[in-house]
Amino acid sequence: MNLKYLPVVICLWIWSQSLAFSISDDGLMRITLKKRNLDFHSVNSARIKRAIHERDDLKSVEKNCCKNDVVYLKNYFDVQYFGEIGIGSPPQYFNVVFDTGSSNLWVPSSRCIFSIACYLHSKYSCFYSGVPCEIPYDDGYIYGFFSQDNVKVGDIIVKDQEFSEITREGNFALLALPFDGILGLGFQDISVGKVTPVWYNMIEQGQILDKVFSIWLNKDPMAEKGGEIVFGGMDKSHFKGDHSYFPISQDGYWQIEVGDILLGNNTTGLCEGGCAAIVDSGTSLIAGPTGVVTQINHAIGTEGYVSFECKDIVHNYGNLIWENLISGLNPEILCVDIGLCSNNGIQRMNDVIETVVYNESRDGAATLESPFCSFCNNIVLWVQVQIKQSNVKEKVLKHVDELCERLPNPVGESFINCSSISSMPHITFTIGNKLFSLSPEQYVGRVESDDEDRSPVCYSSFVALDAPSPQGPLWVVGDIFLQAYHTVFDYANLRIGFAEST
Repeated sequence: MNLKYLPVVICLWIWSQSLAFSISDDGLMRITLKKRNLDFHSVNSARIKRAIHERDDLKSVEKNCCKNDVVYLKNYFDVQYFGEIGIGSPPQYFNVVFDTGSSNLWVPSSRCIFSIACYLHSKYSCFYSGVPCEIPYDDGYIYGFFSQDNVKVGDIIVKDQEFSEITREGNFALLALPFDGILGLGFQDISVGKVTPVWYNMIEQGQILDKVFSIWLNKDPMAEKGGEIVFGGMDKSHFKGDHSYFPISQDGYWQIEVGDILLGNNTTGLCEGGCAAIVDSGTSLIAGPTGVVTQINHAIGTEGYVSFECKDIVHNYGNLIWENLISGLNPEILCVDIGLCSNNGIQRMNDVIETVVYNESRDGAATLESPFCSFCNNIVLWVQVQIKQSNVKEKVLKHVDELCERLPNPVGESFINCSSISSMPHITFTIGNKLFSLSPEQYVGRVESDDEDRSPVCYSSFVALDAPSPQGPLWVVGDIFLQAYHTVFDYANLRIGFAEST
């Protein structure tokens, strides 16, 4: 029998305290979330990026338990909401992030003795060692092994739940943050080791009747309750009107299809034919294609970085791009025709952050794609958008040249003048035939300084994430959106619902 299925021995008592939960007359289980206010370091360090490749050098036992098809990675620096769970009998308590973008439960292990950060957090203690595992996050991996024990979520006790004890953080700095671990609310398809997620076992063990959970996040920094997760249904006091539901579009993720993203009343172009969007409670950011995020940056006046390569393309090829689009040339092949992209005919890659972009040839072999290709494709998009607004060529090329000076910051957030928030446009996501709008007050983050003599810092919650086909173009919709819209994750009907939060 595999070690990870051996009976778990009786664990040490660490400490005891009551969980923040409540059971109402309707039988719903509510988990109260805590909220932390972000500081400048957290905001500037947070990021989401796509995975460039999978590791193929794992030992056979690790390959079995750990290989995972990761579309994007995050570092959790910007996470604001977390709640409490218990592991073991009697329970040992941990603050965890309830993350719809991942599926595993993991907490620090008492065997984590070589990482200083582990000493700052609760550690699970048990005389048991299972199959080793590596979980990919951001720039590296966290290391540990599988264990099995009872997990208490609110008043629900999930029996014999598999989870990971983390023994080494690698390059991963999450353990230095004010929560201990992650409880994934994603699908088993993306679970490292194909471990059954906690919320699956809640259903299978008959702990909740309806296969649904809902999330309400409170943006008020002064409120005693930071938010709430309800297992088995929803709390009607947290939203107004009816939810609009949209089907899951991709196995493994809480992913739906979105349409055009509007800046005020103007199109941003790229997603008119549809883009994927993952609804992710494990980040506060909204990440999307560089071509769209750059337009948002320009419209709201964020600081960005200047690409002279991008400006050179506008200077050398701008007139040609304009003429070809006006004449009706297919924009998908325009950059190939002018020699800035390879003629692979299968996919196009957008990535202004990486120095080199890996593409795939017709025979599946990896090839190197010039970064000029990415800039060219974005410039084509921007010119198309301006043509639809009936702007003249000189104005269009000047505007596109300015966009080359507002590219999203690849190493942190894009900062904004706090005094200009009232003049910024609404940003609207088209989902199905519904419009979900975010006001500047909702999508602009604000960090107050501890120094009374220093002004607060404001930043855009939109960051760049460029995913290749077939995963992309891809959006990752985080807590900024979930604060505005109460969200229902309906597993029974494989759909997600949104209603305006109260």
